[in-house]
Amino acid sequence: MDISQIINELGEDREQYFNAVSPPIMQTSNFAFKKVADLSKAFEDEMGGYLYSRGLNPTVDILRKKLAALDGAEDCLVFNNGAAAIFAGIFANIKSGDHIVSVKSPYTWAQRMFDNILPRFNVDTTYVDGTLLENFAEAIRPNTRIIYLESPNSWTYALQDLRAVADLARDHGIITICDNSYCTPLYQRPIEMGIDLALQSATKYIGGHSDTVAGVLSGSSAMIKKIFDSEYLNIGSGIQPFNAWLLIRGLRTLSARLERVSATTPKIVDFLKHHPQVEKVLFPFDVTFPQYELAREQMSGACGLLSFYLYADTRQEIVRFCEGLHHIMMAVSWGGHESLILPGCASLQDEEFNPDNPAHRVLRLYVGLEDAEYLIKDLERGFESM
Repeated sequence: MDISQIINELGEDREQYFNAVSPPIMQTSNFAFKKVADLSKAFEDEMGGYLYSRGLNPTVDILRKKLAALDGAEDCLVFNNGAAAIFAGIFANIKSGDHIVSVKSPYTWAQRMFDNILPRFNVDTTYVDGTLLENFAEAIRPNTRIIYLESPNSWTYALQDLRAVADLARDHGIITICDNSYCTPLYQRPIEMGIDLALQSATKYIGGHSDTVAGVLSGSSAMIKKIFDSEYLNIGSGIQPFNAWLLIRGLRTLSARLERVSATTPKIVDFLKHHPQVEKVLFPFDVTFPQYELAREQMSGACGLLSFYLYADTRQEIVRFCEGLHHIMMAVSWGGHESLILPGCASLQDEEFNPDNPAHRVLRLYVGLEDAEYLIKDLERGFESM
């Protein structure tokens, strides 16, 4: 199905709501029944119709159909945030005594679940360097149930060979889950490469306006039904109708926003690469990136998230750089209209800063919808402030 059709038409039965171009927000908690038999049927299978908006809701369903189609998946669920999507995808597929293999340094709340919550249920996790397929093979145990991927990740942009890992996992009966927040389904489609569950933070590019938080989990109909009937309904982490409507609105301009960001970002990368106070730039679609060939093979775009390392002897130099910016805001996340910067040293005190540790000198930059020259001038202000 064409992307334009998915974004603008799929799931939108306009004749059912007065031919309105924009779908309504079904801001209801409950749905009424005229027949006891119909109510009984809804009790038996809450995914078969509308009973209570903790489960299904018409506005949310329009969004679900669009996001599943974009992922090339049979179905999907939309959560209140990305962490909830990760939590449900993992918990639905493990039991006490199981083992997980994960890429090292995954998203913060994935790692905290692996390190702090799952051990309470006798589930342990092995972290591996996911850039090498053999590391996954060596980490697999007889009780391994999940391989958790994040390609690219959101600081160093380390990639995994998704097709190769999916083939390896399938041979061992292991479920694969991949965080695809960096690329979105427009620039990378893990399901088509054999991954069982694709997840993403819809807070970012899907929403696109920094005004709502959400997470998406896509996969087979059977897998999504399994998660819906247990973790989704029990935890109560489904997205609300108004937020779903905001994401539908965001989808309308997704292609255009990604094209804009993708055109601007290489100009920013080139500026930073040639600046004397920058040691190194990390961006998957730059020829200097260590996994450039793999990025080009399994990604059709790289959007606007990059990292760069400053030459700095003190933490205060980096502080002055960030606080010297007038337009690029200092904040977490990415994917909205606004450009953002995040210094890795924000978690350190001045006396803890070690200039010999590159992780202390790294900054993550998200390139938004502003003009390239506008952003470059602001970055120049930051360098002058150092």
